[in-house]
Amino acid sequence: MSTATYTVKGMTCGHCVSSVKEEVGGVAGVTGVDVDLASGLLTVTSDNEVDAAQIAAAVEEAGYEVANQ
Repeated sequence: MSTATYTVKGMTCGHCVSSVKEEVGGVAGVTGVDVDLASGLLTVTSDNEVDAAQIAAAVEEAGYEVANQ
């Protein structure tokens, strides 16, 4: 199992969190998504390592941005 953490910019409410969870959860290989609104942290778990670019693209599809790691 692999776990990766990202910082998402621009989230301000529960709907933002839901949007990010839905988009990131749709990335192939992702088995779990946790989003903390207060800190902006996105934690992604997967069976195998998922390309960070795919996660960033999913976050952008939801209307937000991954901060530089």
